[in-house]
Amino acid sequence: MEKGLEINEVEVKTEVSLKERLWIIIPVVLLIGLLTTLIYNHHSEFSWDGLIGGLNYELLIFFLIGVFAQLVDGTLGMGYGATSTSFLLAYGVPPVVSSTAVHVSEMFTTGASALSHHRFGNINKKLVKHLLIPGVLGSITGAYLLSDVINGDVIKPFIAVYMIVLAAIIIKKALKKNIVKKKTKKLSVLAVFGGFMDSVGGGGWGPIVTSTLLGRGRNPRYTIGSVNAAEFAISFASGITFMLFGGIHGWQVIIGLILGGVISAPLAAFLVNKIKRKPMMIAVGILIILLSLKTLSKLL
Repeated sequence: MEKGLEINEVEVKTEVSLKERLWIIIPVVLLIGLLTTLIYNHHSEFSWDGLIGGLNYELLIFFLIGVFAQLVDGTLGMGYGATSTSFLLAYGVPPVVSSTAVHVSEMFTTGASALSHHRFGNINKKLVKHLLIPGVLGSITGAYLLSDVINGDVIKPFIAVYMIVLAAIIIKKALKKNIVKKKTKKLSVLAVFGGFMDSVGGGGWGPIVTSTLLGRGRNPRYTIGSVNAAEFAISFASGITFMLFGGIHGWQVIIGLILGGVISAPLAAFLVNKIKRKPMMIAVGILIILLSLKTLSKLL
């Protein structure tokens, strides 16, 4: 009888251990596969002289942009796309190059972020599972429609206003002494919408999903960690779709963003454990308002 119980315990531990490892194995395998595919398909575009020539101050600037954007995204659960795109455009990078660079680099940075948040225990696996598949479906749909059917700029004013309202709710809740946690209904709908807008609007997964969940009183640490973990799948799906339709441009920008984002991802995941709930929520709210107002100012 005792031997039977011991065998069952070993089997349960093995199953749990395998499930835990999958959270690391799957992102690593996907990233290695993506990197291998990119090298195989685009190795002819590189030369030794070109690589040496690319090691200049511009690469350092793109690297620093990647570091800052990932610190914002990893600690606040949003803002990588908006932050990096804003800096790249301000520096003079053409929109088509910046858009491609952000989408491709985000496939790597969100993978590093997901692994880092898992390492520091910031992930609610149940929440990730609820967000994952609907978010991917919304992301692929948005990327496809943006490539062939609709103009994402038409929808941007509406999503900007929506995010400002959410930001006001978050700041209001942050200033309250006691935040009552409410059950978040229709997580699948939220994930589909967030994934769709992330592809169509050039960003939105974090602001929409993280903001809504924090506004419902969820714990910032696990919300940000879980949303970041799910974002890897969303970014991967949209990135592959954009690559299939638009190709890849701006390798120096892509490499700089990837290196900066991957290096700073563990630090961002670590800081989530250290930042207190109230200032974190206020920072999230202010960031959303600033980004949304900037979006509206460009459209008016």
